[in-house]
Order: sequence, then structure tokens, then C-alpha cells
Amino acid sequence: MEPIKFGRRTYGRQRVRKIKTRARFEHRRLKRISRTATLGGLFLSFLKIGLTGFGGGFAVLSHIRNIVVLQRGWLREHDFVEAVALGQSLPGTSAGNAVTYVGFRLRGWRGAAASLFGFVLPSMIIMIVLAIFYNSFRALPKTEQLFHGFNAAVVALIAVTAWRMGKHTVSTAWQRILLGLAFIAVVFLKATVVEVILLSGLVGIGIESFRERKFTRLERIRGFAARRQQRIRTRLGFGKAKPHRFFGGYLTEAMAEERLRRMSEMRVAQPEESEYAANDSLEIEEDGPNSSRAIFLVALPVVAKLGLALSLAFIFLRIGAVTFGGGFVMIPQIEAEVVSSHHWLTHQEFADATALGQITPGPVLIMATFVGYRVAGTLGALLATI
Repeated sequence: MEPIKFGRRTYGRQRVRKIKTRARFEHRRLKRISRTATLGGLFLSFLKIGLTGFGGGFAVLSHIRNIVVLQRGWLREHDFVEAVALGQSLPGTSAGNAVTYVGFRLRGWRGAAASLFGFVLPSMIIMIVLAIFYNSFRALPKTEQLFHGFNAAVVALIAVTAWRMGKHTVSTAWQRILLGLAFIAVVFLKATVVEVILLSGLVGIGIESFRERKFTRLERIRGFAARRQQRIRTRLGFGKAKPHRFFGGYLTEAMAEERLRRMSEMRVAQPEESEYAANDSLEIEEDGPNSSRAIFLVALPVVAKLGLALSLAFIFLRIGAVTFGGGFVMIPQIEAEVVSSHHWLTHQEFADATALGQITPGPVLIMATFVGYRVAGTLGALLATI
């Protein structure tokens, strides 16, 4: 029995040595790649993708793969597949998430910021220019027919995207039934997108939990048998990991007494007003209402536009934080907020924005730049894009 134990122990050491060697090699490889992937190189590479990547979604991902994997060699194929899978599993656009992951993997937070900025910059500038001259374009002859053709093409592209997504994601009978019920609720019952998504999620949780309870015992028995066989085959003893300790603290300063003391000193130190100062104050009081009214009239449009831009940014932030599946999934929610709830855009303007997002390079959701500019100008375009 002793030689057998010695052989098993030797095999375990050799396996640990191989794992350490592989980890060191991977670390050196990533370090070497990070030297070649400079911040300027990341920015220029994704700037090129932002200029030439039309179609959004999987079309843009294919452009990213050609440059990152095939041309530059920054990532291997399975690393890029992990980036795409992670981008699709997180809320927001899949292409934007993949770009951020690649930049972070190569150069950290600065690489992620440079990659995403280079990717979004061309399409954002193009969309702002189109939004500026939108009214002029609409006044040209035959422009109405041109946008009608764009809108028909956009509807076809959204339908094809929905069909492709459905083939890969809707695989069970209850999902197909839920798909039909959601369609009926939206089209005939006028249910909102948020209501349909929340109810569908709750139904999915209920059905999946019921199926898990039904097959829990069988899966537990199979898992126990598999673990027993694995322990019998490889009897490797690993020590128990020490529990992690989390330290937390807070830093507070008592500023109230100091503030009260300073306020009292300021009140005591105020000199008595002279007659000359009183006369000046009377003159200021006479001109005060007019000057304050002028300042208020000047600042009112600025404050109103700033509040409108912030509310628009909050809407897009909320939609991007809770929506999974890419830009096409966000389009109905954006329409519900911008057109139906707040009436910032008409249905025709929103359809034109969606069409322009399709014919411009970059992600489909760059239509948010157009919406932001139409609602709150350049500031709204920047906040909606970010």
C-alpha cells in the first residue's frame, strides 16, 4: 500500500507542477500581449471598427473578431468567445460589452475606456450631424419615400433578429407558449414592455423551480454517485480553505460644533452699517428686482434644458441597466419612454432614428444619440450616448 500512496502523491505533485507552469506561461503571454496592445493601438483599432462596422450586433462582433483575433492576435479564439458570452449575459449592447471586456483584459480600466471611446466616437459624431440636419433632410423632395424604405428595411431586420434569437433561446414548449401569450398581451391588450418582461420572468421562475423540485431527488442521487466515483478514482486530499475575514470600518468627523462656532464668530464680527452703506443698500434694493429678474430669465432655459437632459440620461441609464439581449431588445422600451410616456418624439421621428441607427456604423443603439439631440441638444446627445 505504501508504494501506491507514494505514486499517487507523486502524480498529484506532477499535476500541480503542470498547472503552475501553465499559469506562468499564460501570465507571460498576457504580459507580452499587453505590451503590444497600447492605449493608442486599442483606440485606433476600435475607431476603425466604429467607422466600418455596419449592421450592429453580430455583424459588429465579426469585425471585432477579425481585428482582435486574426489581425492583431491580442486574444485567442476561446478568449474572444468568452468575451462575447460575457457581453451577451450582461445588460446593455453585446458589442459594447465585448469591446469593454477586450480593452480591460489587455490594458485594464484605461484600455476599456480607450476602446469604448474609440468604438462609439465615429457613429456618435455621424449621428449628431444627421440630427442637426434632420429637418433640412426632411424638407428635401423624395426624402419621405427614402425614409419609408428605411423603415421597412428596419422592420425586416428586427424581425430577422428576433427569429434568430428565438431559434437559439426559445427551446422548450412552455417558452413557446409564453412567447405567444406575450405577443397577444402586447398587441391586443396594450400591455407595456416592462409588465410583459416582469410577468414572463416570474412565470419562468415558477416553472423552472417546479421542474427543479420534481427532479431534485434524482439529480441528487446522480451527483452523489458521481462524486463517490470521482473520490475513489483520484484520492487527492486538499486542506480546507481558511475562511475569509472581512474588515469594515468608517471614518467620521464631528463638524457640527466647528460650523456653529464659525457662524457665531461671523455674526459677531459684522460691522455696523454706516449711513453711506445704507444709502448704497437702498440703491441696490431699487435695482435688485430688475437684475434678479433678468438673471432668472436668462438662467431659466439653461436650467430647463439641463433638467431635461438629466431626466433623459436617467431613462437611458435605467433601460441599459436592466435590459438583456442587445440593442434590438431596448428599442421597444426606448419607444415606450420617449414616445408614449413623455411625448418627446413622434412615432415617425422615432422610426427615422431607428433607421438612421441601422444605416450608420457602430452599434444599433447609437440611435440614442439622435434621440438625445432632438430632446435636449448636444448635451442631451452626449448624456444619452454615455
